Amino acid sequence: MTNHARVLLVIARDPQARLRDIAAAIGITERAAQGIVSDLEDSGYLQRIRIGRRNNYSIDPRQHFRHPTEADVPVQVLIDMFTHRDLRDDEQPPGDQR
Repeated sequence: MTNHARVLLVIARDPQARLRDIAAAIGITERAAQGIVSDLEDSGYLQRIRIGRRNNYSIDPRQHFRHPTEADVPVQVLIDMFTHRDLRDDEQPPGDQR
Protein backbone atom coordinates (compact mmCIF):
# COMPACT_ATOMS: atom_id res chain seq x y z
CA MET A 1 0.00 0.00 0.00
CA THR A 2 1.29 3.47 -0.81
CA ASN A 3 1.91 6.22 1.72
CA HIS A 4 -0.85 8.20 0.02
CA ALA A 5 -3.32 5.41 0.81
CA ARG A 6 -2.03 5.16 4.37
CA VAL A 7 -2.46 8.91 4.92
CA LEU A 8 -5.98 8.70 3.51
CA LEU A 9 -6.82 5.91 5.96
CA VAL A 10 -5.41 7.79 8.95
CA ILE A 11 -7.55 10.79 8.00
CA ALA A 12 -10.60 8.55 7.49
CA ARG A 13 -10.16 7.29 11.05
CA ASP A 14 -9.56 10.77 12.49
CA PRO A 15 -10.57 13.76 10.32
CA GLN A 16 -8.96 16.14 12.83
CA ALA A 17 -5.58 14.39 12.93
CA ARG A 18 -2.58 16.70 13.07
CA LEU A 19 0.17 16.30 10.48
CA ARG A 20 2.45 15.22 13.32
CA ASP A 21 0.03 12.43 14.23
CA ILE A 22 -0.44 11.36 10.61
CA ALA A 23 3.33 11.19 10.11
CA ALA A 24 3.87 9.20 13.31
CA ALA A 25 1.06 6.77 12.49
CA ILE A 26 2.64 5.68 9.22
CA GLY A 27 6.33 6.26 9.95
CA ILE A 28 7.14 9.21 7.69
CA THR A 29 8.35 12.73 8.35
CA GLU A 30 5.93 15.55 9.05
CA ARG A 31 7.12 17.25 5.88
CA ALA A 32 6.36 14.13 3.82
CA ALA A 33 2.90 13.92 5.41
CA GLN A 34 2.29 17.56 4.52
CA GLY A 35 3.26 16.89 0.90
CA ILE A 36 0.97 13.86 0.68
CA VAL A 37 -1.96 15.73 2.22
CA SER A 38 -1.39 18.51 -0.33
CA ASP A 39 -1.28 15.94 -3.16
CA LEU A 40 -4.53 14.35 -1.96
CA GLU A 41 -6.17 17.75 -1.66
CA ASP A 42 -4.97 18.89 -5.10
CA SER A 43 -6.29 15.65 -6.62
CA GLY A 44 -9.73 16.08 -5.04
CA TYR A 45 -9.54 13.16 -2.60
CA LEU A 46 -9.90 15.39 0.42
CA GLN A 47 -10.67 18.92 1.45
CA ARG A 48 -8.85 20.72 4.24
CA ILE A 49 -10.99 23.06 6.33
CA ARG A 50 -9.38 25.32 8.92
CA ILE A 51 -11.26 25.39 12.23
CA GLY A 52 -9.51 27.64 14.71
CA ARG A 53 -5.92 26.43 14.96
CA ARG A 54 -6.68 22.94 13.65
CA ASN A 55 -7.43 21.42 10.28
CA ASN A 56 -10.46 19.26 9.71
CA TYR A 57 -10.35 16.99 6.68
CA SER A 58 -13.29 15.85 4.60
CA ILE A 59 -12.73 12.90 2.26
CA ASP A 60 -14.64 12.54 -1.00
CA PRO A 61 -15.33 8.78 -0.92
CA ARG A 62 -16.59 8.82 -4.51
CA GLN A 63 -13.19 9.73 -5.97
CA HIS A 64 -11.69 6.88 -7.97
CA PHE A 65 -8.17 5.54 -7.82
CA ARG A 66 -5.72 6.95 -10.35
CA HIS A 67 -4.05 3.75 -11.48
CA PRO A 68 -5.68 2.39 -14.65
CA THR A 69 -6.25 -1.09 -13.19
CA GLU A 70 -8.32 0.39 -10.30
CA ALA A 71 -9.71 3.44 -12.10
CA ASP A 72 -13.29 2.20 -11.76
CA VAL A 73 -13.01 1.65 -7.99
CA PRO A 74 -13.96 4.46 -5.57
CA VAL A 75 -11.69 5.10 -2.56
CA GLN A 76 -14.65 4.22 -0.33
CA VAL A 77 -13.79 0.57 -1.01
CA LEU A 78 -10.32 1.05 0.54
CA ILE A 79 -11.79 2.92 3.49
CA ASP A 80 -14.37 0.18 4.06
CA MET A 81 -11.65 -2.49 4.04
CA PHE A 82 -9.47 -0.84 6.65
CA THR A 83 -11.83 1.15 8.87
CA HIS A 84 -15.26 0.79 10.37
CA ARG A 85 -16.40 4.20 9.12
CA ASP A 86 -18.73 4.69 6.20
CA LEU A 87 -18.08 8.16 4.80
CA ARG A 88 -20.92 7.98 2.32
CA ASP A 89 -23.46 8.94 4.95
CA ASP A 90 -21.65 11.24 7.34
CA GLU A 91 -19.12 13.19 5.27
CA GLN A 92 -20.33 14.66 2.04
CA PRO A 93 -18.23 17.28 0.27
CA PRO A 94 -19.49 20.84 0.86
CA GLY A 95 -22.27 21.79 -1.51
CA ASP A 96 -23.21 18.16 -2.18
CA GLN A 97 -26.98 17.92 -2.07
CA ARG A 98 -28.16 14.32 -2.13
